[in-house]
Amino acid sequence: MDRMNGRQLRDMLESGCNNLNNHKKEVDALNVFPVPDGDTGTNMSLTFTNGISEVRKSGSEELPVVAKTLSRGLLMGARGNSGVITSQIFRGFYQSVKELSELDALAFSEAMKNGSKMAYKAVMRPVEGTILTVVRESTEAGEQFMNEHPAAGIEEYVDALTKAAKSSLEHTPELLPILKEAHCVDSGGAGLVSIFEGFLAYLNGSPISESTGDTSGEAGEERTGYRTEFILNLSEQGSLLFKEQKFRDKLRALGDHFTVVVDHDVIKARVSTLTPGDVLNLGQRYGEFAQIQIEPESDSMNPSILEQDTPKEEQEYAIITVCAGAGLEKLFRDYRADYVVSGGQTMNPSTEDFVEAIAKVNARHIFIMPNNSNIIMAAKQAADVTEGKDVIVLETKTIPQGLSACIQFNPAEDPRTNTERMNEAIQDVKSGQVTYAIKNTTIDGREIHEGDYMGLYNKDIVLTSRDKVEAVCELIRTMCDEDSEIITLIQGADASDEETEQISSFIEENFEVDVEIQKGEQPVYSYIIGVE
Repeated sequence: MDRMNGRQLRDMLESGCNNLNNHKKEVDALNVFPVPDGDTGTNMSLTFTNGISEVRKSGSEELPVVAKTLSRGLLMGARGNSGVITSQIFRGFYQSVKELSELDALAFSEAMKNGSKMAYKAVMRPVEGTILTVVRESTEAGEQFMNEHPAAGIEEYVDALTKAAKSSLEHTPELLPILKEAHCVDSGGAGLVSIFEGFLAYLNGSPISESTGDTSGEAGEERTGYRTEFILNLSEQGSLLFKEQKFRDKLRALGDHFTVVVDHDVIKARVSTLTPGDVLNLGQRYGEFAQIQIEPESDSMNPSILEQDTPKEEQEYAIITVCAGAGLEKLFRDYRADYVVSGGQTMNPSTEDFVEAIAKVNARHIFIMPNNSNIIMAAKQAADVTEGKDVIVLETKTIPQGLSACIQFNPAEDPRTNTERMNEAIQDVKSGQVTYAIKNTTIDGREIHEGDYMGLYNKDIVLTSRDKVEAVCELIRTMCDEDSEIITLIQGADASDEETEQISSFIEENFEVDVEIQKGEQPVYSYIIGVE
């Protein structure tokens, strides 16, 4: 192919998206840390699917419109750091092609190179051995290929791009020691390679279709799932494609205890599922989400999305925070959070989730606390696209940091003073978490076995134990020193009151501190610990 028009670009992008969707679980499995939170593939899949959904809804076959619509859809749908970086790659791509009605191989190469530059600009401290390395090295190789083969067609360029991306991906363990020790490649880079492979398959005449199948888990497997709800406005194309019984059958394959209500061009659905990302992918085929809520099954206290707060009159301040767990949500609201975005380690909110929350709270000065390092970039992206509001993203990476920041907020102070005080609180709290290992691996020379309980202090795994209570007690011993005054112990969904009592007794016997115990009911982490 010498030149590509808008329709062909759209179809190539769909092939790339489908290939990523088909391999997202493999990408998820590349998570370095053996914790039950591998979500890079799911985040990238949801991000790209949102972009493609917007392209479909536009109905346009003009190349600049396709590229612009994709860019906007990716930006608003971006989840996790990998999703945000992916959105920036194709934002740069759009900026390079926005004046073109057709692409040739050289223009394609220049657009991808610009995408790489845009992605690097979006990251404050770029780390090599990640998706950033893969996009940079592959686009540089593609540029060199075009210099050496100026008459090459688009297939030849994308073939060179894809081969270079694969080579770069295989080299990521040499750049990041933690990847080498874990014997795996970078997950974000692997997701990008899947997209490129889908592009190449289309150009070679074999576009990738999205595979289907029952993804609800192994037979007989009993695990706590997620209550996934959404309200969906059918698009014009979605109205033509939507068949209620077919939709119900697909939803049934993804979970159980489901409800579907069809009201003209609005679909309201609720399902208990182990794979909420797959449910959202299904819904997105038919239109645009008006609201989404995902909560662990234990969070029955949380209101349905049909009962969310109505928009308020403009106020001076508002706090938006992120957590998963009914107890944690109540705790944040008690600490003056105005809006709690549902999400966390296993389900990162999108840029659009934050944009909607910003509009909902309707305040002049808005503090956002992501409470997870993989959510900060999406929150900042939402702040960047919001006009007319003073949106301040505090880089809280843990729940204890978010809670401490909330406590320090004073509505009588000016924004600058509040920002300084809240950031000081973030620095003053120590954060720990206990969860279980999902696979055998070695991290920092420590052998970890599937089923071990792991103590995480900040981002490091500092201990393992076959016993949950022992792991928590030893982590507390590691975190506390003579200056420690307060320990906050947040009980997760899989922890019992009896276990919490044992831990509380251990603290009282060994430390002269005040102890605050909260039932967070959070998934993934049996206990979250804050020490001040």
